[in-house]
Amino acid sequence: MDNDRHINFKLLRDRILSEPPAVAGGLSPSDQPPATAGGSDLARSGKQYWRSLEELADSPVFEEFVQREFPQQAEEWNDPVERRTFLKLMGASLALAGLSGCVIQPPEKVIPYVKQPEEETPGRGLWFATAFSLGGIATPLLARSNEGRPTKLEGNPDHPNNRNSVSEPGADRGPRAGSPRGVVDAMGSSAPNDKGATATDIFSQASILTLYDPDRSQTPLYRGETRPWSQFVAEIRGAIDKENDGLKARKGAGLRFLTETITSPTLAAQMKSILADFPEAKWHQYEPVNRDNARAGAMMAFGQPVNTIYDFSKADRILSLGSDFLAAMPGTLRYARDFAGRRRRVPGGPVSVTLDTEHSTEPADLMNRLYVIENTPTITGANADHRFAVKPSEMLNRVNDIWRHAIADKTVPGTISSVFGRVATDLRPRGGASIVIAGNDQPPLIHALAHAINQELGNVGKTVFYTDPVEANSVDQTQSLRELVNDIDGGKVDTLIIIGGNPAYNTPVDLRLDFNRLNKVKLRAHLSLYNDETSELCHWHIPATHYLESWSDARSYDGTVTIVQPLIAPLYEGKTAHEVLALFSDNYDRKPYDIVKDFWRAERDRQLISAIRPQFPTQPFVVNDANIAFDFESWWRKCLHDGFVPNTAQPTKTVSLKSDWAASLAGTSPTPGSPAGQPGGGGAVREGSNASGSYELVFRTDPSIYDGRFSNNGWLQELPKPLTKITWDNVALVSEKTAKDLGLSRQNYEQDKKGREAYVDTIKLTHRDQTISKNVPVWVMPGQPDDVITVHLGYGRARAGRVGDTQGFNAYEIRYSDEPWNASGATVSKT
Repeated sequence: MDNDRHINFKLLRDRILSEPPAVAGGLSPSDQPPATAGGSDLARSGKQYWRSLEELADSPVFEEFVQREFPQQAEEWNDPVERRTFLKLMGASLALAGLSGCVIQPPEKVIPYVKQPEEETPGRGLWFATAFSLGGIATPLLARSNEGRPTKLEGNPDHPNNRNSVSEPGADRGPRAGSPRGVVDAMGSSAPNDKGATATDIFSQASILTLYDPDRSQTPLYRGETRPWSQFVAEIRGAIDKENDGLKARKGAGLRFLTETITSPTLAAQMKSILADFPEAKWHQYEPVNRDNARAGAMMAFGQPVNTIYDFSKADRILSLGSDFLAAMPGTLRYARDFAGRRRRVPGGPVSVTLDTEHSTEPADLMNRLYVIENTPTITGANADHRFAVKPSEMLNRVNDIWRHAIADKTVPGTISSVFGRVATDLRPRGGASIVIAGNDQPPLIHALAHAINQELGNVGKTVFYTDPVEANSVDQTQSLRELVNDIDGGKVDTLIIIGGNPAYNTPVDLRLDFNRLNKVKLRAHLSLYNDETSELCHWHIPATHYLESWSDARSYDGTVTIVQPLIAPLYEGKTAHEVLALFSDNYDRKPYDIVKDFWRAERDRQLISAIRPQFPTQPFVVNDANIAFDFESWWRKCLHDGFVPNTAQPTKTVSLKSDWAASLAGTSPTPGSPAGQPGGGGAVREGSNASGSYELVFRTDPSIYDGRFSNNGWLQELPKPLTKITWDNVALVSEKTAKDLGLSRQNYEQDKKGREAYVDTIKLTHRDQTISKNVPVWVMPGQPDDVITVHLGYGRARAGRVGDTQGFNAYEIRYSDEPWNASGATVSKT
């Protein structure tokens, strides 16, 4: 039966491949124009559409490669992890999911299941509000639980970030009806999408697989050996309470905390309390994907850090300066929806103008127009009306062109030779209805110019808004890491507590927390989901709980506090960051739920007292504790039900450009006659800075596994990357011209040593004095600037797990702290 089905499938496939493609107008094959040499069906009249450069070339070798259903010797491949192995591991994960609901019950409340709960029906799910955090920014979610096991994630439509994102603008659905903690859902009839649930990103969707990953760390380890949590507690408390030489006696001297970006108000309060009790201790923050450049750009322009929020629903013109706002930045889900909502043309409207026209007379209610200037292809660039691929070293000059024509010199003649000048003249008449947005990986100068253009065009307060930073402690993270490294090298650190992250793997080359450096610290502990590269170098490894097992809170991109609510008790002996930090307080055995709830009880009391006190200016002020307690419990249940704390979004603020902002950027005095001079210079890669025979480097996060933290997630490894469709690997993206200059090809189908069909060339990639240890495969990418090589971070892991180990090459091996995103002077040799 299976053999017959296989034969029938092959016959059907051969028949389809042998038939000419359907053509609009119903023309018969005899009416079609003759094929060009090579017999390609793509080379017919009209536009040609192709999925790869090989398909466009349509070489006989490629045709032979595609026609084969199974590549030669595929079953004999000897990869460390094949898709077959991944499927086995995924099966183990699902089996664990089935067992989890039967084995572990939450310890706080145990209710006999003698009588089935009223709100639960077998086969139907309960929905709970929670949140997934990445880079400290929370994505509000609804998580479905079936018989006690998390099974599906959707966006939370009631969260302020998501309201009106499904309905028409201005509509407000109000709070969702249901039980205090969850919403009963009859699967297939009233799922959240039917009620208007919002989208989630790929990392949120795939995070549920990480919950059931059998490679997750399961028990505390001391020097690689299993130890109970109580022994770790005893060691930390001993280091604190030791007479004469303990941390308490020394006021925390020698104590350091290293965390990723924290936006959680509860965690921030815990850390603030620790630093008050141990005034000589220090808190450092670092993660490889940070907003240091955006922060520095705001400091240049305004003299203070800000969080920038955009309203794309009101923008007629958008200029992206290397910002992939449709796919890879905080708030991207809302931004993508608002942007898409303006891509509809009014019936009968005039035809869109081109860049050859200086001014546009389109009505404001027509579709928006997107200009993108970028250093490597992105999803946003692929959706642009006008896209410009430029080298990092050319970026500042191009943005200066726009600044000059749009702002600094408004008396530009009608004929403008610069295409970027014509972009500026399209922006200029749309003050208050345009957006200029810079990517987090662009230099601070670009961010400062984007702020200045938005200010001068009148976009601030209409399409661009500023708030205080959402981070609990906004710092330059690279500088914070540098201070920690200097203290370690100077022998000033004897206790290092690392909360999350993987700094032994992803820190810059010149600030790497490697064995030689960490070995100078007497006591090292690391809290993480996996026993990874950093855990291997620490005395203690503490398994972290998954967010679906944890109580916590975090802020979304606009500052709204979002509650992280567990759906299941920890599957292993995992601990939260709240529990680890609680060890440095007197009440060190508190549970995460109590820590989070008590913080918000105190915060709610403070808010009530602040609201009531002005009503009694001359009378003794007495608070009724019973009334406050009653108010808090009902308020708290509503927060858990809705998934967020109301009225906690950061208020917008008014900021002004520094009078000398352009002079500080350029390092010179402002140009006479110009409102803000001609900015330039700074820390950007300068045009013409490359030595002969060298190339510019662009570092970007991987679209599938981010900075490497999702390397062991098979769903994300299987997910084809946008624009290239590559899976399970990273490559060096180069333009066709660069590939030809280097003698490289993407069409080599020879057999490699393992018997596989290798169809890309590989290179050795060197930056400064560091060379990537593995050979780097090359991928010819349409739209890539010439002489620019793009590499993605996150691969080349050694301790990711059975799925992620040894996949790809490690781009962190050539990444330096002063050139984290764009670098010059890279050299290449063909292997």
